Amino acid sequence: MGLRDLLVCVDQTETALSRLRLAADLASRHGSRLTALYVRGWSQAQSEEQAIAELGLGTAKDIDRLHERIEASIESNAQRVRSQLEALGRERGFSTEWRSVDGPPSVVVPQHARYANLCIVGREAAPAETAVDYSFSEELLFVTGRPVIFIPSFPPFETLGSHIAVAWNSSRPAARAVNDALPLIEVSKKATILMANPTEFMDRRGALPPERLVEHLRRHGALIDLVLLEHVPAGSIANALQTRAREIGADLLVAGAFGHPKLWEKLLGGVTRDLLDHTRLPIFMSY
Repeated sequence: MGLRDLLVCVDQTETALSRLRLAADLASRHGSRLTALYVRGWSQAQSEEQAIAELGLGTAKDIDRLHERIEASIESNAQRVRSQLEALGRERGFSTEWRSVDGPPSVVVPQHARYANLCIVGREAAPAETAVDYSFSEELLFVTGRPVIFIPSFPPFETLGSHIAVAWNSSRPAARAVNDALPLIEVSKKATILMANPTEFMDRRGALPPERLVEHLRRHGALIDLVLLEHVPAGSIANALQTRAREIGADLLVAGAFGHPKLWEKLLGGVTRDLLDHTRLPIFMSY
């Protein structure tokens, strides 16, 4: 099954344009329809500015003018991103759709994401250590029923899914992520399987050797390499995976998501948490 429908979430930030360009790179190589979803919500800075004004530091007329200015800024940013979307579609030859909607992102985005093959979102800053809830982007993993690609703010990338690194440990989440990523892997120029501490893992879990995954993916027409990372401390696996992925020139890391959404607590697995807290390249996850 190909990626016929891609959804990218955009907002008022400068990173929205770079996220849109990466989504366009993916859409052009897969012949996908790219839908940009712009949720017309106020940023934290805009909400704080309004709150200060309402505390009595400004007149009613000042508050009205501030409200109008914020709404005009939201609309201006929307038009800027929409123009970029349409220009990318014309330039690269894929169809586009623009959706500007109101409502809480945690409600609106999952509803739209369920009608797409893949959802692409920005990776916002990690929540404080004392928080018990998942962040908005993490919650999408558990409520959309669709794979999610998290795009970091920095460093910038020019392509998405051209060279894919696959984090593999023969677990159920890893298998689900690889299977969901097959349309990406089949169209990629190259894919590299990364396995941390393979000897220890196979001895402890009775897992099959990673060469079996190489054989499986090659049957899908992919050019596959295998890199084994031995003697990686448990707390450094996420860093080791991302470091090696960057070293080999990968522009996307496929990884399984370990978590417990039914409890709605911060119970993501250690490697999953580290990957999302310290994202250094786009990461594809599914649950």
